[in-house]
Formats: sequence, structure tokens, C-alpha cells
Amino acid sequence: MTTKLDKPLRREIQIDERPYTLTIDSDGLKLVEKGRRNGQELRWSDLVNGNAALNAALTASTER
Repeated sequence: MTTKLDKPLRREIQIDERPYTLTIDSDGLKLVEKGRRNGQELRWSDLVNGNAALNAALTASTER
């Protein structure tokens, strides 16, 4: 049995020895470096319909 995601779930994780906060809610997920306000967001609808992969490829091509 699964539990409904009716309020945000926050967890701290370490990436390359730097602390980040991962927030999962009904809209999607957000990864923010600890102590910052802005980070990476991914909406569930973008993940399901493939826009997330398209956005990642576009971002990678423009950063070169």
C-alpha cells in the first residue's frame, strides 16, 4: 500500500561532499544547495511526457 503525497517531503543529501535539500511534493521535485533559494526543479508532468529529457539535452547543447 502506498501513502499519498499530500505535503512536501524534505530530505538532506550529500553530493560531492556538499549538502543539498531535496523536496518532493505533489507538483514534482526540487534540488537546492543548502543555504540557497534557487535550484533545479522537475515537474512530474515533464518527467512523464519526456520534456525533462528534451530540456536536459537542450541545456547540455547550449553550455558547450
